[in-house]
Amino acid sequence: MTNLFGGAAPFYAKYRPGYGEEAIGCLARAFGPGGRVLDLGCGPGTVAIPLAGAVREVIAVDPDAGMLAEGRRVADGAPNIRWLSGDSTTLAALPPFDGVVMGRSFHWMDRRAVLAELDQLLPPDGAVALIGPSRDPGEHEWEPVVREVRAEFAMNEFMAANSFQASGEHHDDVLADSPFDRLESSLFEKRLTWDLDAVIGLQLSYSYTTPDKLGDRVTEFTDAVRRVLLAANPSGVWEERAITEVLVARRS
Repeated sequence: MTNLFGGAAPFYAKYRPGYGEEAIGCLARAFGPGGRVLDLGCGPGTVAIPLAGAVREVIAVDPDAGMLAEGRRVADGAPNIRWLSGDSTTLAALPPFDGVVMGRSFHWMDRRAVLAELDQLLPPDGAVALIGPSRDPGEHEWEPVVREVRAEFAMNEFMAANSFQASGEHHDDVLADSPFDRLESSLFEKRLTWDLDAVIGLQLSYSYTTPDKLGDRVTEFTDAVRRVLLAANPSGVWEERAITEVLVARRS
C-alpha cells in the first residue's frame, strides 16, 4: 500500500475520535483473551492500544513511520504491542497471528486480494474484524464547505484496485463473497462534540490533505478552512451522532 498519511500522525492521534469502550469490548470478545491479533493499518494505535489490555498480543502494522512512532509514544511502553513497518502486501512476512482487525485502512486496500491471502494465513477459527462507521454513515455537517476548499487546493484521493473508493462495493458485500462469509454485525452509538480547532485538525489527518501533501500551503489551507467553517456556522461547535459498526467475519 502506498504511504498515504505523511505528516498526519499527530493530527490523527489527537483529532480522530476513538471507537469507544463498547466497540473495543466487542472486538476483544471476538478474539478472546488468548488472541494474537494483527491490527493491519494500525495508524497511531486507535484500536491496538485499547485492545491490547484484553488480548494476548497485538501486532500493530503500518507503512508510515510517523504513525508507528506516535503509536509507541501514546502506548507508553505497553508490553504486548509490537509495532512493525508493513502493509497489506507484506502479510506473509509478518509474525504469526490468529485474528485480524482493520479500521479505516481496509477501504484503501485491494480487499479481495487481502482476504484471499488471509485465508491462507489464518487458522481455521481465525476471525477478520472490521471496525468503523456503519454502512451508510452520511457525511459530517461541515463536509460540503470543506470539500470546496479541497477542490481549490486540488487535493485528490488515491484509489487502489478493488478498494472501496475505486469500486464503491461495500465491505460487507466483499466479505460475503470471500472465504470469510459468516458475518456478525454489532452497532454502537455515541455523541460527539467538535469545536473549530478539532474540525480543522481533523482535515490534516486525512490522506488527501496531510501536511506532507500540502507542503508550504498548510497555513493557507487551514486559514481557508477556518473561514468557510465560521461562515457556515459562526458558533464554531458541531454536534454529531456517530455510529460505529464492528463486523466480525469467519469462515462458514
